[in-house]
Amino acid sequence: MKITLIGSGNVATHLAIAFHQHGHTLLEVAGRSEKSVKKLAGKYNSTPVLNIRDLNKKSDVYIIAVPDHDIPLLARQLPLSNQLVVHTSGTVPLRAFPKKLTNTGIFYPLQTFTAGKRVNYANIPVCIEARLKASERKLSTLAGSISERVVHLDSAKRAWLHLSAVLVNNFSNHLFTLAEELLQKKNIPFDLLRPLINETAAKVMVSSPKEIQTGPAKRGDTTTLQQHLKMLEKDALLQAIYLVLSNSIEEHHGPRL
Repeated sequence: MKITLIGSGNVATHLAIAFHQHGHTLLEVAGRSEKSVKKLAGKYNSTPVLNIRDLNKKSDVYIIAVPDHDIPLLARQLPLSNQLVVHTSGTVPLRAFPKKLTNTGIFYPLQTFTAGKRVNYANIPVCIEARLKASERKLSTLAGSISERVVHLDSAKRAWLHLSAVLVNNFSNHLFTLAEELLQKKNIPFDLLRPLINETAAKVMVSSPKEIQTGPAKRGDTTTLQQHLKMLEKDALLQAIYLVLSNSIEEHHGPRL
């Protein structure tokens, strides 16, 4: 397909790589940052567009890959009408598109993207939704060309999926950060935790997270819980996080202590 990417950040960059690898043509890259737009467009012999109103009307699909809060305003500025326009957000609903755009949809790759780090696109779920059935089929074909996991989800379900993604990705990584900072204060290397992190991640790939839960809260080990809370008494925020998560684990696995 012929594709226009609107955006030049991490998501747009990774999609450009995937589309190019699977034989699609990146006609244009549009955005506000002249440097990043020209850099991304130059890699694929695409046309850089710095004014959104200069977009051509020859692409099969126009993909908006910008921060969520920018999508509604940007969509209203597009010089398009019946062309297929989609965004890549997990939270912005289909109804956020203006009425003047009659052919809209969602193309949401469920993955965390980091600049310079390649990912296996075949394993990334791509969630799609479209206002028109023909466009949904087109998006299914496009998604299926880069991924083996194409999922049709409406806006409400996609929002719940995104919320859950925040729990497993953003929140878990923040806990890693808190643990790293705690260890740094005691001159203990964070590397000692990496095998444990790897094993936990490996288990959750093949088992229900609830079934593999371990730790003092799961066991009802009040002595250890109270000891940990005492150790954290000079860090009220971390102590509160520890207590909330421990109570949640207890509620999932038995009577609260």
